[in-house]
Amino acid sequence: MFDVVFVGAGASSLMAASFLRGKKVALIDSSIAVAPKIKISGGGRCNFTNLHVSSDNYLGDGGFVNQVFEQFGQKELINFFDKNYLKYELRDNGKYFCKNRSTDIINIFLKATKHCEFFLNQKVLKVEYKGEFVITTDKQIFKSKKLVVASGGLSFNNLGASDIGHKIAKDFGHSIVPIAPALVGFTLQKEQFWMKSLSGVSLKIALHVEGKKFQDDLLFTHRGISGPSVLSASLYWKKGLIWVDFLPGVDISKLLCQKSKKQISSVLALPKRFIKEYLKSVGLDDIRVENLSAIDKQKLERLNHYEFAPAGNLGYTKAEVTRGGVCTDDINHLTFESIMQKDLYFIGEVLDMTGELGGYNFQWAFSSGFVMAKQMEQNL
Repeated sequence: MFDVVFVGAGASSLMAASFLRGKKVALIDSSIAVAPKIKISGGGRCNFTNLHVSSDNYLGDGGFVNQVFEQFGQKELINFFDKNYLKYELRDNGKYFCKNRSTDIINIFLKATKHCEFFLNQKVLKVEYKGEFVITTDKQIFKSKKLVVASGGLSFNNLGASDIGHKIAKDFGHSIVPIAPALVGFTLQKEQFWMKSLSGVSLKIALHVEGKKFQDDLLFTHRGISGPSVLSASLYWKKGLIWVDFLPGVDISKLLCQKSKKQISSVLALPKRFIKEYLKSVGLDDIRVENLSAIDKQKLERLNHYEFAPAGNLGYTKAEVTRGGVCTDDINHLTFESIMQKDLYFIGEVLDMTGELGGYNFQWAFSSGFVMAKQMEQNL
């Protein structure tokens, strides 16, 4: 019999378990290693938080986010890692990365969870409550006083991701906000296939979606578009129109008003490959600016407001997170305990709380784990 069993051994579980010292704690995960998502994140250096964390960076209940971050936010997380001698660095757009490698974070938590037992490469099949929680895996049966579901979503299924957390929630009467891949690249409609010829090209753009603006790199790929601006935009996209400013801060109409003998490609400060493919897509040659007609100029001015609807996204295999999840209306916002079932808790990505690209999702994972654990240890 365990005091607490965690379904999942990722960021939120590790943070929470590290504060439940003196208790009999088990962490079950279908992966063969602890926290594989931390390990591969940020090119192996894990972008674990951001300098500018607020509820504006999340899709979900903003009041809930604020309430959690008031107890353990960005400053508290940095302080936690400082105390544990993590070496990190601050990069562009306020992103905090490990200075050496992401396994430095994992090692901090492995040291802090020596009192815990890890059961890896085990798939949870079902959970029942019989006066205590009975957790059946494909290898054994566990019993526990309290159960914490921190299994994440469906993204990174090659790392063992599954929907077990959502299934457990449903079995105990919780509603699930429809899930979808997020922080993922877009695929294109036929009208935008010209972009596929630009695979490997990147440029700074401003992307607008659902009233949000993301000014960062856009990367063209052989399947569509990706890059930081696109990944964050995918969190809010709902199968409608988006629009891109390929030259943010530059009024193209003013550039084209000049009686210049220079060619279009020389006037517009964009990659030559991009200009070539764009001109081809709108039926223009790379002529002198002074020879442009009014209609020609309109076609070029569209680069400041290029509107289109993506065909879709690249799916869970390429998504960094899962949007949607366990409805937070059914969760006690002070303790993360289920309103439906006593001693059942949900933390991290399994909840309907998803952050933009830039360390926001790890911040939520660590914060939710900390807040839950500090409340739980008072009742164990």
